[in-house]
Amino acid sequence: MHETGTQRPLGAYALFQSEDLDEARERVAAVFCPHRLDTIGRGARLTARHHHLCGERLSLNYIEYGAKTLIAPGELGRFYLLQIPVTGAAAIANGADRYVTAPGQAAVLNPHLPTTMIWEEGTRQILVQIDRQALMACLSGLLGHRAEETLAFQGPMDLTSGRGATLRQMVLFLVAEADQGRVPLGSGLMGRQIEDMLISGLLEAHRNDYRDRLGRVRAAPRPRHLRLAEDFIGANLEQPLTVEQIARAAGTSPRGLQMVFRQYRNTTPLCYWREQRLARAHADLIAGRGSVTDVALKWGFSHFGRFSQSYAARYGLSPRDTLRAARGTGFQD
Repeated sequence: MHETGTQRPLGAYALFQSEDLDEARERVAAVFCPHRLDTIGRGARLTARHHHLCGERLSLNYIEYGAKTLIAPGELGRFYLLQIPVTGAAAIANGADRYVTAPGQAAVLNPHLPTTMIWEEGTRQILVQIDRQALMACLSGLLGHRAEETLAFQGPMDLTSGRGATLRQMVLFLVAEADQGRVPLGSGLMGRQIEDMLISGLLEAHRNDYRDRLGRVRAAPRPRHLRLAEDFIGANLEQPLTVEQIARAAGTSPRGLQMVFRQYRNTTPLCYWREQRLARAHADLIAGRGSVTDVALKWGFSHFGRFSQSYAARYGLSPRDTLRAARGTGFQD
């Protein structure tokens, strides 16, 4: 008996389930790109399934084929593809890179390099498809100038520690939110911010040929207006702030303030203020200082549902689970 779609990630967004190789190839190609798809091994039985949730600049996907499968799309062209194994293993060839992924390691396929993969029998993966132009635009924003060379990621990505683990938790949180009927992607400010976090999170989490340049940009001196604005925000985190107040403290116009934050921080002044408040709330929670409600109100988050969603997207855990872990009482079921 087949499992139902709702028992798998993104079950409410099922595109198809099929045992027909040609149908599977065509349906997956409609979302990604034309590719070769063949089962490996005599008598191998395909049981293909694809779930797909589309945002503005990226999509969340769940794919399984059941049988050991050869997948050869060549160059992806218009998108990067982050593949996070849930079960099984996959051998990846992307340009000159050759490696194997399994739970704990992810693949990032570069769109301008030819790709061939072999998914072992029983492999199930969550995939984040990121628009190539959107990722390059994010990179350019972080650099402060247009990125001329196509970005290339290198090798497998460690998902067990550091920023790779954070990125994995963020993706799994978004999938879980979608499974609960709370669609985290799409149009609107919240959807765009979540997509921004995922895209910039990938740039920070995985080795790429711009990493050194991004490091130099982060270490570069801040312009005077930006420094004054950040100092003012840091000194007034608990207060309700407006762009006009911050601009006056920084000695510039609201428009000038927006421009300097966009150029050097790839965000807005109020989003920066919100991220700093989230960071302070996180510090209080991991130190076990007060209840979740107390911490949220202390740092100006009066809408607790929105606070919990933003916090989990940033840190990979809910505020309540962070506090429970800090107090040694375990995670929620």
